[in-house]
Amino acid sequence: MKHYLTIIALLFALVVRGAEPLRQSFSLNADWQLFPATALDSDDAELVSLPHSFDESALQMNYMREFVAPREWSDKRVFLRFGGVAGVAEVMLNGRYVGEHRGRFTAFTFEITDHLVYGSKNYLMVSVSAAHRSDMLPTSTDIKLYSGINRDVEIIVAEQDMISPLHYSSDGVFVEQGKITADSAEGVVRLYLSTAAEHPTVAVRFIDPAGYVAFEAEQRVQKYNTARGVEVPYNFAFPELWSPENPKMYRVVAELSVDGKISDRIEVETGLRKISIGDDNRLKINDKVVAVRGVNMAHDRFGEANIASQTDIDADIAIIRDLGANAIRSIAGPHDSYLYERCDKEGLLVWVDMPFMRSPLSLTDICYYPTQAFRNNGFEQLREIIAQNYNHPSVVMWGIFSLVWQRGDDPVSYVRELNELAHTLDGSRPTVAVSNSDGDINFVTDLIVLRQDVGLRRGSADDVAVWCHQLKGNAKFASLRYGVCYGEEGSVEHQVDDVRRQVRGEKVVPERRQTSLHERYIANISEADIFWGVWLDNIFDYASPYRAYGMNQSGLVDFKRKTKKDAYWLYRALWSAEPTLHIAEKRWIQRRDTLQHIKVYSSVGEPLLMMGEDTLRVREVAPRQYVADSVVVHGRATISAEAGDLSDKIDFRVGTFGALQ
Repeated sequence: MKHYLTIIALLFALVVRGAEPLRQSFSLNADWQLFPATALDSDDAELVSLPHSFDESALQMNYMREFVAPREWSDKRVFLRFGGVAGVAEVMLNGRYVGEHRGRFTAFTFEITDHLVYGSKNYLMVSVSAAHRSDMLPTSTDIKLYSGINRDVEIIVAEQDMISPLHYSSDGVFVEQGKITADSAEGVVRLYLSTAAEHPTVAVRFIDPAGYVAFEAEQRVQKYNTARGVEVPYNFAFPELWSPENPKMYRVVAELSVDGKISDRIEVETGLRKISIGDDNRLKINDKVVAVRGVNMAHDRFGEANIASQTDIDADIAIIRDLGANAIRSIAGPHDSYLYERCDKEGLLVWVDMPFMRSPLSLTDICYYPTQAFRNNGFEQLREIIAQNYNHPSVVMWGIFSLVWQRGDDPVSYVRELNELAHTLDGSRPTVAVSNSDGDINFVTDLIVLRQDVGLRRGSADDVAVWCHQLKGNAKFASLRYGVCYGEEGSVEHQVDDVRRQVRGEKVVPERRQTSLHERYIANISEADIFWGVWLDNIFDYASPYRAYGMNQSGLVDFKRKTKKDAYWLYRALWSAEPTLHIAEKRWIQRRDTLQHIKVYSSVGEPLLMMGEDTLRVREVAPRQYVADSVVVHGRATISAEAGDLSDKIDFRVGTFGALQ
């Protein structure tokens, strides 16, 4: 095996020459050797950097690298933190077993103090299994499950007495929000410690958005409860509240002192806000109604598997912001924490799912195994998700399940246990789930989002109006706090004249069908005005092993993030404060019928449509949706639209062409 120099010792030497911080972290992303578990020698190894993903056809791959642990670390405590490993990770250091983790999108941390050789090279190996397991969620999903060390890896070096990084790989600092109003903020900061000291001292300081100390307190720990941590109450007047319009952030500094000397310091950012939902079925932040305009978001990107850089995340948020959405749902598990840091500062709301889900296409996948191993893994992943994302004010709800059905072994009792656990871990946020089933499973979580097949495989999109009326008048459902989720596949490459109802397993997924469904759904839902939130499925196309071409093409933007589909412009006209004028169906350039209907989305008033010298008659068919009916076209046509300072045009031709196969 080739020898690779590490820069950890050098970085440590540079740090200690200045004012030494209480803990340091060092990246281990570079210089890994990747080789199959069946490899016989190092000739099979590939040099890679993290984050990294490997082909899922390789059921198990090993990552290995060397690093030097400086002698100066010998009186410290040293931890190895993984931001995420997609699959089952088994960690070995210098030939000794360190630990195992099961879960694709959550972080985990091991203490390696006693495993290290100080002043010399250490050999780290991570074995990653991509094999399907019945004891690790998800066991059924529509998303493609990539494998590998898909997030950052770091070494943390700290003093002997510290705020623990081992509490579900969190910061060990939880700003619990009790009574939060414009007049006062009350709650506790909960600290999890790792110390042998009998009576250490903890201190907490709140620094407001302007940089002033809003609150500080210090207390001596008389009796430490490992399970509950240490509670430091806080109470101060006139807090700067976090809201989507005004996302104010506080810095909370927590310190641990032993014998009068500070041994550890952790700083977290958070926002103070109150989340509630009223009898009118409206979500409220600080008692102000928020009309939730949400988008589901998967984890993968074209050419990058499920790895997203900060630049990628910034670009995704820019697209979501441009659309006019104000909420993101992380499906199947949490995204990289940088996404939530950006949402904190942007004022975007976040719903984080746990990976208890079912593929809507597979009839053979089992989403729930009533075994203790399966159940425990779900509990563990939920604890990790909540602990690792607790302090993000943008995270306003915890997802418990998605499209889980009640066939076979009934999962309702397990859903109840998960829901109770979420409330025990965090009483300040509601729980939520997505359901396309009837029955008791809809009445467990605080919020439910209904996902129906109306307009997709049965009925028409206008039947949504009837469904909404029935839902509102149903006494059984009156107690539900419901939102709605919908979507439809549409490929920008599939432009056809005849758009029929979706058929399971079909290979042609016309963009026009997607557009039509979204047009009628949002028109009917807006008129009904009964849902606390609308969730679009999805913002981007994503890889899916069950779908035609290996893609779920229900995104409003294609997988490469290059093409915005017509449905994107529909919602931009409806949701965004930016002016929008868009003629739909520009990619449908070859048409059969001489009688055409021209569709326009406009947020700047009724558009003026011209075909040559002729003005086309326009009517508004739904809010910000306009149509020019019965436009007679022979051969090639160019139609222009103007409204306000905006303009757009479309070119197409009518004739007889070969059908899309």
